[in-house]
Amino acid sequence: MSMPLVLVAVMVVMFACGIYLMLDRALTRILLGFLLVGNATNLLIFMMSGSFGAAPLVGGADPADMSDPLPQAFILTAIVITFGISAFMLALIYRSWRLAHEHEDRVRDDEDDIDLPTSTQQLTTEEVTDEDLAESREFSDDSEAPEPDTNTQPTQVVDRSQTRGEGRS
Repeated sequence: MSMPLVLVAVMVVMFACGIYLMLDRALTRILLGFLLVGNATNLLIFMMSGSFGAAPLVGGADPADMSDPLPQAFILTAIVITFGISAFMLALIYRSWRLAHEHEDRVRDDEDDIDLPTSTQQLTTEEVTDEDLAESREFSDDSEAPEPDTNTQPTQVVDRSQTRGEGRS
């Protein structure tokens, strides 16, 4: 028996779209991608199950004419697993949304913030050129410059690369 080409193409597109969505950082897209991959897997198992036959009940038909019940059990198991993981991911999405919106930064304007636009109009802007910076000194007098501390002792360098206590002496 040959597989229908349309079902193979649909399965490949579902796998491709599902994996593409799962590579995104948004949790809802990851969930949608997981659902697509789960459904594509169910379609793959369905196509691989072989020809259709009689219901697999004992005494109903010849065992050679019955359809294989194992792929049906696999599909049911895959549906249950997909449902469980989807419910878990929905809980994660809801929890992350609640945590993200729980402590929103809502700052109310106080009187100083309201007065701020009027106080900025009073500020003046002076253009400082490179010549002004070159002419200005960092300290106006040499006595204001901090003197280097000559009374400090040299620091001892400790070699921490040796792990067995074999340090330098």
